[in-house]
Amino acid sequence: MNIAKTKNFLNQFARLPNEIKEIYEIQEGIFSVNWFDSRLHIKRLKELKGVFSFRVTRKYRVLFYLKNKEAVFFSIDHRKDVYD
Repeated sequence: MNIAKTKNFLNQFARLPNEIKEIYEIQEGIFSVNWFDSRLHIKRLKELKGVFSFRVTRKYRVLFYLKNKEAVFFSIDHRKDVYD
């Protein structure tokens, strides 16, 4: 699947610890091959229509939505902050 990243996502990503960035790269690779892969723990958010999340680690999440056969990543952060 094609992935687009918003400016907000890229700014948040730049501030992440290096070890989280490395794990994210692995998870993104899995996502691009099969976004239904169970290792991602994809969840549809009830609070935000059409928005999904996947795990980078137990503590970090990526928020995204689907648009024209493309995933748009718009937020990446610690799970306690990412849903704000």
